[in-house]
Amino acid sequence: MFIKNCKIIYRDRIEEGSVLIKNGKIAAINPSKVTDSHIIDAKGLYLSPGFIDIHIHGAGGHDTMEGTYEAINAISKAIVKHGTTSFLPTTMTSPTSEIYAALCAIQGAQIKGTDGAEVLGVHLEGPFISPLMVGAQNPLYIQSPSIEAFKDIVGPYMSLIKTVTLAPEIDGALELIQFLHDHHIVASIGHSKATYHEAQLSIKEGISHSTHLYNAMTGLHHRDAGVVGATFDSDITTETICDGAHVDYPALRIAFKQKSTNSMLLVSDAIMACLMPSGSYTLGGQHVTSKDGVVKLANGALAGSVLTLDLAIKNVYEHTDYKLFEVVKMATYNPAKHCQVDCLKGSIKEGFDADLVLFDESIHIHSVIVNGHLKI
Repeated sequence: MFIKNCKIIYRDRIEEGSVLIKNGKIAAINPSKVTDSHIIDAKGLYLSPGFIDIHIHGAGGHDTMEGTYEAINAISKAIVKHGTTSFLPTTMTSPTSEIYAALCAIQGAQIKGTDGAEVLGVHLEGPFISPLMVGAQNPLYIQSPSIEAFKDIVGPYMSLIKTVTLAPEIDGALELIQFLHDHHIVASIGHSKATYHEAQLSIKEGISHSTHLYNAMTGLHHRDAGVVGATFDSDITTETICDGAHVDYPALRIAFKQKSTNSMLLVSDAIMACLMPSGSYTLGGQHVTSKDGVVKLANGALAGSVLTLDLAIKNVYEHTDYKLFEVVKMATYNPAKHCQVDCLKGSIKEGFDADLVLFDESIHIHSVIVNGHLKI
């Protein structure tokens, strides 16, 4: 496959060029000679690395917690149409047996392969969270953090786990954070009532990321800077749900300036209602309502989103002064680093996986390629 007449989005610039794909890899950039019979004339469209979503519960009417290959595959097919070429199916605070079943299904999807976006591993969101910051998590299934509890939940699937979101102020959490760090699993602070000092202590012990910045965490107060302040006042990475509902755009701009685009990731935190009509759905065994692009529990709390990463990129691009390549980096290279696959994905480089997206000036997706295969 040969893509010509495109504007290639690199990490630090955008240049006109062409890309040759062979055997699922980027074989050459701007090759001098091409004999490939499958030629795509991009006609000036942008060519981006595929988007990587590290925090997504569901889409297209299906949820990770269904615990089936069919659900994971359906999610992958729904989101690939919007430029996401790989993702971390994200679990909820649920009974151990249900989390275990989800992990089993996710491993099966990794082994068998999916028809859409590729599964890179798992984001375990909970159950080691604060009962005071549950958000849309189910408080009935919160567990006390410990290495033993973590091993009991993941069983033989520990190698799948890329990220664990937990509240570090709960007794036992620091030991678990150290264990995760030692096993190259990202320990992320989230759904936490931690003070600034508790958060900073956890960062010293191995926390390297914070989950959905501003949401379900202690805010920035001038006498206690909270988890938000600790995120700003450290080198950890963080993620944002840029749908305009979870965080106002001025607050997002402040976060981007504090952390820079090198330390920010765009995530969807999407649920099964994503890419579906408005109506009633479930999340972690709880009923939610999707209306006007916002999902809520019966008590009015936000419950995930219906965001897709192409829209997240568009929203940030339109509400900040960042160049397009800087915004795209937050949905490609940065999450690839987070998942420890930046030697294969997240950039347009020779030898990298051919995960690519063609879109126009309005960030409207035209074509998506996953491991060299044209999906749309």
